[in-house]
Amino acid sequence: MNLISTAALSLAMSSDAFAAAVGKGAALHKPSLREALRTGLVFGVIEGLTPIIGWALGRVAAPYVAAWDHWIAFVLLLGIGLMMIKSSVSDDCSEPAKPARHTFWILALTGFATSIDAMIIGVGLAFLGADILLTAAAIGVSTFLMVTLGVMMGRVLGIVAGKRAEMVGGLVLIGIGCLILFEHTRPVV
Repeated sequence: MNLISTAALSLAMSSDAFAAAVGKGAALHKPSLREALRTGLVFGVIEGLTPIIGWALGRVAAPYVAAWDHWIAFVLLLGIGLMMIKSSVSDDCSEPAKPARHTFWILALTGFATSIDAMIIGVGLAFLGADILLTAAAIGVSTFLMVTLGVMMGRVLGIVAGKRAEMVGGLVLIGIGCLILFEHTRPVV
């Protein structure tokens, strides 16, 4: 793979993480740059490691992972999105306090759900003989930058959306999950 194809792959792999990060940023109370960088780091590390894992699994697991990756991502994103929506419509009449930061495990779970496709890419890269470390590093750095930007953009969305920002974030995650499922299950023409 050349530099241009590596850059294009990196941007493509980080696009769904970016969309999820916008939702995550919207669900927080004025996320700081530090929180955006933390979120970007968690997502970037996970997104950078998954192609290496996929590459290591190679031919052995490819049929199993490829057959279920979209369903795993869909269920994880749907679950997280529904939890966010439920939280946004709680019975409490007063405006619920938004958290200042997400827990590590919620970030890691969301990061994993949006990086399953990168694991499949890693399997494909094993067949191409590509430099997996360079490609994984490019994907990780791209994801770090895109997610950090996404959280900060979500901050603006959170101000505009008011108390329903968490619902918007949950809907974004569910939308990403549905898009992943649609892309992997539509008939090839």
